[in-house]
Amino acid sequence: MIEFEHLPELRAPVLIAAFEGWNDAADSASDTIAHLREVWNAVEIGALDPEDYYDFQVNRPDVGFDESGHRTITWPTTSFHVVRGLGEHDVVLVQGIEPSMRWRSFCEEILAVCADLGVELVVTLGALLADTPHTRPVPLTSTADDPNLLTRLALEPSRYEGPTGIVGVLQDACRRIDLPTASLWAAVPHYVAAPPCPKATLALVHRVEDLLDIAVPLGELPASARAWEDGVDEMAADDEEVADYVRTLEEQRDTADLPEASGDAIAREFERYLRRHPEGPVA
Repeated sequence: MIEFEHLPELRAPVLIAAFEGWNDAADSASDTIAHLREVWNAVEIGALDPEDYYDFQVNRPDVGFDESGHRTITWPTTSFHVVRGLGEHDVVLVQGIEPSMRWRSFCEEILAVCADLGVELVVTLGALLADTPHTRPVPLTSTADDPNLLTRLALEPSRYEGPTGIVGVLQDACRRIDLPTASLWAAVPHYVAAPPCPKATLALVHRVEDLLDIAVPLGELPASARAWEDGVDEMAADDEEVADYVRTLEEQRDTADLPEASGDAIAREFERYLRRHPEGPVA
């Protein structure tokens, strides 16, 4: 079981989790948690014992040096960080690697943490490879099973059937104990699958803003997203076959009903602007 360094009192906490691996195309979801940890100065409260869940021949430990120059080994694990004083909810950030074994026990440990901290909502982040052009807004899917969440947060019920990862198993474990969950997924262009994909990470950060109704400091993320898109533009320009394929995807996307052009999406963008500029629109 996890040993907490300290157990803080939290206010209506929301847990946000992402796991490297099958659920995390181009590391977009786990990079979102890493960004939130950094800009919110999250405090680590503990980590799972990796011995129980990871095959170290698959997820090998790293050897390095500490501040004193001594060699150290860092083991793959899943860590818990807390952030307080953001708004109506404190936040628990969970970042780790999809376990190699004992998935149900793994989820039971996370649910035990939820119970100890009084978590009221679990939000999982994911990313998948898809036929989407890098030049257009990142498609996002936001789902939930709880009827109250569907209405309150303007989410959709999940219709997915097929293989699942630890994200899906964790959501099912939450459902079995009536702990509300939501899931936010970003689509990453499959022809640029190598990490990172800061454009998808930025889209997930914005959706977290919408969900929690707070402004998240973006730092260098918008500039990184623009640089990533410019770099893919250059790659496509050097390969006519890739350029033709991107144009085909653009045509398919532009002729479809774009959720980004909907009234709800425009309203979300305006609300996000007001959160960042509480003094009102600039004249």
